Amino acid sequence: MVLEIITPDKVIFNGEVSLVQLPGRDGLFEILKNHAPLIASLKQGKAKVEVNGENQFFDLNGGIVEVRNNKVLVLSE
Repeated sequence: MVLEIITPDKVIFNGEVSLVQLPGRDGLFEILKNHAPLIASLKQGKAKVEVNGENQFFDLNGGIVEVRNNKVLVLSE
């Protein structure tokens, strides 16, 4: 699936991933390939992204996520 993490200033990440873990308002949740469509709000925390079997971490200051058709779009500050 494709992940895009965007802030008002720049694109933080854009690429193919196998797992995304995000800090939702009610706790952490994970998104895998073929996830159902979803829109959720995010709180401040770390996003964990698995790329080619390796984990990468990104700091988020809240925001929203949209999941649709194996594309994950994170809009954050």
